[in-house]
Amino acid sequence: MKTLLKTHNLRTTILLIAIMFAASRSNGQQLKPSDSGYAPVNGIKVYYEVYGQGAPIVLIHGSFMTINLNWSELIPELAKTRKVIAVELQGHGHTPFSDRKLTIPTLASDVAGVMDHLKIDSADIAGYSLGGTVAYQFAIQSPKRLKKLVIISSTYKSAGWLPEINNGFKGFKPEFFTNTPLKSAYDAVAPDKTKWINFLEQLIAFAGTPFDLGDANISKITAPVLIISGDNDGLDKIELMKTYKSLGGGVSADLGASPKSQLAIVPGQGHVSLMMQTTTILTYMNSFLQ
Repeated sequence: MKTLLKTHNLRTTILLIAIMFAASRSNGQQLKPSDSGYAPVNGIKVYYEVYGQGAPIVLIHGSFMTINLNWSELIPELAKTRKVIAVELQGHGHTPFSDRKLTIPTLASDVAGVMDHLKIDSADIAGYSLGGTVAYQFAIQSPKRLKKLVIISSTYKSAGWLPEINNGFKGFKPEFFTNTPLKSAYDAVAPDKTKWINFLEQLIAFAGTPFDLGDANISKITAPVLIISGDNDGLDKIELMKTYKSLGGGVSADLGASPKSQLAIVPGQGHVSLMMQTTTILTYMNSFLQ
């Protein structure tokens, strides 16, 4: 009975996440990219879209997402003053499915490859959920190419999530995603729709694998970092505070200089609802990036 209830809750959660994201994005401004295409990197073709002009910022989406589902509310606002480059990770959206082993370092290298393709030496990087983990890895692998880092509801190690989140990943099954807006979004842009199950199986296995980018590596990040988290978004707040302290935060600014990194805990928000707080996130990002 407990197993049946747990399975039902996982399926319901995935459906609610998909519906909430799709509903919020259906009202978003449909800004057309000034450029889009595929960058040949690391044996695959990574899809990207470019919007606006100005200092570059690269956006990295979360698991199972597309550019539109994750960023359609923020892109029109950021593009008013910035050159926005949004990527779709291996198997997501327009980027074809690949049997290439899915690893965090490889995904971060893919992002760097897109920047190479677009002749961008350095940029601000912003990532949500899985995209935040990839962004942390980018900071570790390519520190000279990073100006500022924005991490939204994400962590650099499995222990950064609450135990129930990590346990939940283990229960994911491809059939939970049937007839969801996530499937519809995939079908709308995927170059080969027959790879849907392959994509899910690959990503579910990836999500269920413990990871840790290394406390020492995070403490060596020299670029300013803005961490945005919902107060109930599934992140372990004790671990999150440890992360912030390793980045120079958690001090008394009244007794000395303020740290270059920042931490924002948004009240009343979960992992999904946080990403829908466009005005709040944009306010934090604009203040930090300026």
